[in-house]
Amino acid sequence: MSAQSEQQTKTLNLLGLARRAQQLVMGEALVVEAARHGQLQLIFVASDLGPNTMKRIKNKANFYQIPMIEVFSATQLTHAIGASRKVIGVKDAGFAKGMVSLMQ
Repeated sequence: MSAQSEQQTKTLNLLGLARRAQQLVMGEALVVEAARHGQLQLIFVASDLGPNTMKRIKNKANFYQIPMIEVFSATQLTHAIGASRKVIGVKDAGFAKGMVSLMQ
């Protein structure tokens, strides 16, 4: 297993842990709302997300200065959290910091 895919696997495992800790906001509308209220530290978007939705989420992330990870497919994100979602927000700063450092 390459170092990059190992880091991605660790990130997805951390995402699942954050889900169990109830530190995620899932779904496009809820993520946009949480970003608006300053509740998010990180946003995951599926790499196979539609272009209009991707643009909307990117604009929100840039406006509110929230880091964004768009490496994983919808299937990978769904598998990691056990629910079919393409846009996921991370509320906890510790989880977000760990995920961002793994992805660098």
